[in-house]
Amino acid sequence: MHINPTISRHQRIHLYQIFTRLYGNKNRRNQPWGTIEQNGVGKFSDITDKALQSIRELGMTHIWYTGIPHHALVRDYTQFGISNDHPSVVKGRAGSPYAVKDYYSVNPDLADDPAKRNQEFNALIERTHNAGLKVIIDIVPNHVARQYEGLNNPDGVSDFGASDDVSVEYSRENNFYYIPGEAFELPDIPASLTPLGGENHPQLAKPYREFPAKWTGNGSRQAKPNADDWYETVKVNYGVRPDGSKDFPELPEHYREKDCDAHFDFWSDKEVPSSWIKFRDIALYWIAQGVDGFRYDMAEMVPVEFWSFLNTSIKRTNADAFLVAEVYQPHLYRDYIQLGKMDALYDKVDLYDSLKDIIRGHGHTKNITRIQSELADIESHMLHFLDNHDEQRIPCPDFAGRAEHAIPAMVVSATISSAPTMLYFGQEVGEAGAEIAGFGQPTRTSIFDYIGVPSHQRWMNDGAFDGGQSTESEQQLRNFYQRLMTYSLTSPALKGSMHSLGLENDHTQGELQSKLYGYLRHYQAHNVLVLVNFDTVQSSHSPIRLTTDIIQVMGLKDGHYLITDALDSAYKVSLIIEAGMGSIDCQLKPLASHIFEVAPQR
Repeated sequence: MHINPTISRHQRIHLYQIFTRLYGNKNRRNQPWGTIEQNGVGKFSDITDKALQSIRELGMTHIWYTGIPHHALVRDYTQFGISNDHPSVVKGRAGSPYAVKDYYSVNPDLADDPAKRNQEFNALIERTHNAGLKVIIDIVPNHVARQYEGLNNPDGVSDFGASDDVSVEYSRENNFYYIPGEAFELPDIPASLTPLGGENHPQLAKPYREFPAKWTGNGSRQAKPNADDWYETVKVNYGVRPDGSKDFPELPEHYREKDCDAHFDFWSDKEVPSSWIKFRDIALYWIAQGVDGFRYDMAEMVPVEFWSFLNTSIKRTNADAFLVAEVYQPHLYRDYIQLGKMDALYDKVDLYDSLKDIIRGHGHTKNITRIQSELADIESHMLHFLDNHDEQRIPCPDFAGRAEHAIPAMVVSATISSAPTMLYFGQEVGEAGAEIAGFGQPTRTSIFDYIGVPSHQRWMNDGAFDGGQSTESEQQLRNFYQRLMTYSLTSPALKGSMHSLGLENDHTQGELQSKLYGYLRHYQAHNVLVLVNFDTVQSSHSPIRLTTDIIQVMGLKDGHYLITDALDSAYKVSLIIEAGMGSIDCQLKPLASHIFEVAPQR
């Protein structure tokens, strides 16, 4: 039985990303290219009630369990009827979670009993719901593993490509694109990416064979793709012809303004490509298992019409399903929100990149105002984050250098709008991603190999999830994240409008102006002033000025007000309003991050 979490449909969303095979791993050996026996692996059962309670207490509403669908990996599960994957088309030993081998089964590595892997995941869904959290998993629509094999297909469901006409490059009913008459060849890869680090693995004794060759996942049409192509995957055909034209109906432009029911009705009498049906059935299968939404990998590589078809089918079954997608081209954002009916898109190219530049000393805080202005009509749909499995870890030398240097950016991410906000596990305790795992380089936590995550392991404390082994700085950082995320989830003022205070244009601050930022969040009688200083050395040298426009929005009269920092109740400063102009007696110290609540006018 699946118990629905107690999260309001209209509540703000805080998404906690767990890389599932890493989260519960207690082994700290961390040998490059290590096996499960050497380096360990996290299991569904490691994500206990206590672990889930600690995530809920962190101010989270949803968990994105990354790497759930069964993907290609290098481990022998033949006793469970699972075929081996050829190591030459697997990245790392544990494999990329984005080379899915079987959409109706879950990764056998994650189960205590691989024969009962789906049942064990269903138990995790139930535990998560009982903790008051919702469950998100990946769907990777653009590509699948080269050796796809469904072992748990429902009646009437065939594997991708099972009925394809492989004699032609393209047919609307084919699931893949082909290179007729040519065999697939492995790319020439550098020594650093040699399968299994050069291990003499028995499965490498015979070469991988594929005939005819299929297009590679990122769209390469070469029988021998390049080393930087997604050569371990094959691209899915959605009815887009090789010349780019569409072999399916297009949505009329006015459907931007129509709701999900209208979109669902539009597709109800249309013939659509086979791949559309397959992915719809996959999504609805997992919704029926209790999953509450999906994170879509590289959604912009799939036509927006498919998303209209899929997402409205999901919403017809579960109107509260949360659907978030990777789209990295800002000019496409509104297409995928309005026509594709996405709930949220990554705010990577805009807010994340700008905040990272500011942290690294290369950017200006005026870009934050520009972004909020340009995205004003869709800001509630832009997912904010500073860390995820694809990005460099915050404390690594190539990003912030120290976890604390990103605190102002985290405050901005969590409070500047009503957008959903995401944390990546270990971020809240300053994980630096310094391990050499095997395939790929440090700075981000490996998604390809079995590895331990040291800062998180100290917080996990052998399953107690109480920070019993954490350093003092790690405990302080997590306490900050908990206060920030809990506050941003519950503050009434953060439901309302945002007004920049113009600190980034205050020339009296000199060079520091590019590092200062402030804004008002206002809703009904609730006012919050957010003030941050990204600089690691300099303090601001003058009081913070508030214009008459800001004071009018706040609805305050002349007088003296004592305002309190919501992140530190012991820190109070004076707000003085004279002749409609405001002044806050507060110099912003290096890395200062304040959320001042201004009491409603009595």
